[in-house]
Amino acid sequence: MTYCVAVKLDAGLVFLSDSRTNAGLDQISTFRKTMVYERSGDRFITLLSAGNLSMSQSVREILQTHGIPGAPDQPPINMWNATSMFEVARVLGDAIRYVYERDSDALKAAGVDCNVTMILGGQVQGEAMRLFQMYAPGNFIEATTDTPFFQIGESKYGKPVLDRVITPATSLADAAKCVLVSMDSTLKSNLSVGLPLDMVIYKAGDLHSHTVLCIDEKNPYFQMLRNCWGDSLRAAFNNLEQPDWSRQPSEDNPLRSPSNAAMALRKICSPTDKLI
Repeated sequence: MTYCVAVKLDAGLVFLSDSRTNAGLDQISTFRKTMVYERSGDRFITLLSAGNLSMSQSVREILQTHGIPGAPDQPPINMWNATSMFEVARVLGDAIRYVYERDSDALKAAGVDCNVTMILGGQVQGEAMRLFQMYAPGNFIEATTDTPFFQIGESKYGKPVLDRVITPATSLADAAKCVLVSMDSTLKSNLSVGLPLDMVIYKAGDLHSHTVLCIDEKNPYFQMLRNCWGDSLRAAFNNLEQPDWSRQPSEDNPLRSPSNAAMALRKICSPTDKLI
């Protein structure tokens, strides 16, 4: 399994993925799930992938040469001549469909799950940054100001901190810190997600990579973040007021259920009741 997350901010884009794949408890490997395609000054594109590894790798290879029909008497549209990120998403969606149609029957016959999901983000010269989540049929949705991040893979463990922190106005540094906390929560709760991590940070309008990192267990910042986040959570939990179940219900003690509501949950056996 895997966990990938991407965030679209006013200031730029942040991408993060783990690198663990497994086909059973004794077949654990490391494969990169982040790919960066760029032509400095013209376009910056990042692709994150989750799901069947063979399909993901096939899609990534085909994407670099694949094209879709353009206007009459015009060459096919591909990721290098597309004039918008929407067109790049269309090319990627078509590549996903191509691989699925080519391989799905054979994979299903072998009992292999043939799903793939991807996150595509970046910027093409002349337009604003865009971020898309791609689905197995090749369709996609786009990030908005109300939904500024996408997750694929084991997303449930790392979502709460993203929901509480990320807004379009979040800085690149804070977003990078937040997605690392999100990844740490996932690493803590799911053994199918593992180090090293690949992080890409893109500053709006640059049209080239700002920061590309590989983070392993020896990275001092990630070690500090994991330890401090765990300590801070325990400290916040310990600072919460203890519930007082014995006091009568009041505005300052909402945890005490009213007696009639509590009695509805209880069945008390009296000495005169007949037992079956």
